[in-house]
Amino acid sequence: MSNEKRRSQHWYGKLDKDGFIHRSWMKNQGFPDHAFDGRPVIGICNTWSELTPCNSGLRDLAEGVKRGVWEAGGFPVEFPVMSLGETQMKPTAMLFRNLLAMDVEESIRAYGIDGVVLLGGCDKTTPGQLMGAASVDLPSIVVSSGPMLNGKYRGQDIGSGTDVWKFSEAVRAGEMTLQDFMNAESGMSRSAGVCMTMGTASTMASLVEAMGMSLPTNAALPAVDARRMALAHLTGKRIVEMVDEDLKPSDILTKEAFENAILANAAVGGSTNAVVHLLALAGRVGVELTLQDFEIGSEIPLLVNCMPSGKYLMEDFCYAGGMPVVLSELKDHLRPATTVLNKYISAHYEGAECFNRDVIHAFDAPVKPAAGLRVLRGNLAPNGAIVKPSAATDMLLETEAEAYVFDSIEDLKANIDRDDLPVTPETILVLKGCGPKGYPGMPEVGNMPIPGRLVKQGVRDMIRISDARMSGTAYGTVILHVSPEAQAGGLLALVKTGDRIRVSASQGILELLVDEAELEARRAAWQPDPPHYTRGYAKLYVDHVLQADQGADLDFLTGKDTRLVTRESH
Repeated sequence: MSNEKRRSQHWYGKLDKDGFIHRSWMKNQGFPDHAFDGRPVIGICNTWSELTPCNSGLRDLAEGVKRGVWEAGGFPVEFPVMSLGETQMKPTAMLFRNLLAMDVEESIRAYGIDGVVLLGGCDKTTPGQLMGAASVDLPSIVVSSGPMLNGKYRGQDIGSGTDVWKFSEAVRAGEMTLQDFMNAESGMSRSAGVCMTMGTASTMASLVEAMGMSLPTNAALPAVDARRMALAHLTGKRIVEMVDEDLKPSDILTKEAFENAILANAAVGGSTNAVVHLLALAGRVGVELTLQDFEIGSEIPLLVNCMPSGKYLMEDFCYAGGMPVVLSELKDHLRPATTVLNKYISAHYEGAECFNRDVIHAFDAPVKPAAGLRVLRGNLAPNGAIVKPSAATDMLLETEAEAYVFDSIEDLKANIDRDDLPVTPETILVLKGCGPKGYPGMPEVGNMPIPGRLVKQGVRDMIRISDARMSGTAYGTVILHVSPEAQAGGLLALVKTGDRIRVSASQGILELLVDEAELEARRAAWQPDPPHYTRGYAKLYVDHVLQADQGADLDFLTGKDTRLVTRESH
C-alpha cells in the first residue's frame, strides 16, 4: 500500500489547518517530524489495569510491541480502552463485554491509525476487543497477556478457579479447615497473567491462535516468560507488514476459521464461554454461525490434560509444546484458512514437537474420546443449551429426574445449605433469572454449589440447569445458556419444584415433562421480574441484548461499518 493511500494520512498527511492540529498536538510527546512521513500508524489497544490482575503485565508487553513496530518502520501509538476484571467486577464482567467492544470499535474508527495490536487476556477482554476490531476491519492482531505461573500449595500444583471450587466444597464438607483454605489463597496466584487452568481466558487465547489471529505460541507462553515479550516484539513487526498487505480480520475470520476454533475448543477441553464469544464475533464479521455448528466438535477427542478436564496447568501445556502441537494433531480435521501470517493455518504448526505426551495426548490416544461440547434442545431450550461432557460425570448425562427450583440467585444462596432442603443426589437443580436480561449480564453462576447436606454425604456432582454461564475453570454436569432465558419468557421461567426433566447428551435432548395444558396455565399467570437497572448502559444492555444462542451481543452492534470518518473536529 502506498503512503498516500494510508488511512492515517487523512489525519497526519494534510498540509492545512487540520493537519497542523493533528501533528502539532502529537508532537508535545516528543515525536519528530519524520514520524509523520506516511509510515503506518499502529494503534496498540491496551486493556492494562490494576483492577484486572490478569492484564497487569500488558503495560510491559506494549513496550515490546512498540519495539517491533519501530523496527519495521511503523509509528506505534498506545491507547487505553475499558478493562474488564473478571474476578473484580459486579454483577458480572460479561455485562460489559459489549461496552468494551463499543469502546474498541469507536476508538479505532475515530483515531488516525492503519492497523491495531489488541493487548488483552482476561476472559471478556479478548472477545470484546476482537468484536470491536472486526466491526472496523482494519488490519488487527492479538497479543494475549499469557497465563500465570502454576499455583503452589503444600508442595502441590493448584489451579486458579478449579481448586477454588474444590477447596470451597471441602470446607463446606468439613474436610478442610478455614485456615488451610485461607493459606491456599496466597499460593494460587503467583504472578501476573490469566488463570493458568484452561479457563475462559486461556481458552480464548488458544482459539485466537487456532483461528490465526495471533502468532504461533501466543496461547500458552507464561505471562512472565521472556519469550512472551519477544512474541510481542515480533507481533509489532508483523502488524506493519499486515498493513502493507492490507490483511484484515475479514480475510482471516472466515467460516473455516470458526470451525477450526470449534475443533480446537474440543481438543483443549475449552470453556463453554467460547460459544457465546464465537457466536458474537461471527455476528460482527457476517459469518453464519449457529449453535448447531458447534456439534462438529462433538466427536473430537480431548487431547490436552489440563484442569478442569484434566490434571495439568497452562505452564505445563506450554512446556509440552502448546497449541502448535494440538493443531498438528488436528491437522486431518482442520479447514484451510488464512492467518495473520498470510499463510494457511498449517504454517502455525509446521515442525511442532510434543515434549510431554501426558500433557498433550496424540489424537489416537486421547485423554477422553468425543469430548466436544454438546448442544441440547427440547421444549425447555428450543433455541438450545450446552453441556461440557469432558468436565461432567458420564452417568449423569443420561437422566430423568425431579427438579428443585431456585427462582433467583438470592433464593439459591439463602437456601442451598438448609438441612431440610428436599433434595437427593438424583435431583436436578434449576436456577432461573440469570440470563443476559435477567441478572443482567449472564453471570458465571451456573455451576451451583452442591446442597450442603449432600456435600457432607460426599456428593460432588449433580445435574444443574440454568440460563447462566459458568467459569471456564469450573466442572460438573452443568447445563448452561438455556435459551430463551427465563426473563425473556422462556419455558425455564415456568419450571416448578417437583417437575420431571429429561436430559440426554447423546441425543441432544432437554425436555420438561409437563403437559401442555398445565404449562399454558402457568404461562398465563407468569410475569417477568422488574428490571434491576433503569438507567445508563445497563438499561441499554437489557433493552437490546440478544439471547445466548446469538452470542448475547447488542442487536444494533451486529455487522460492521468500515467507512472512513471524514468530518473534522475543528
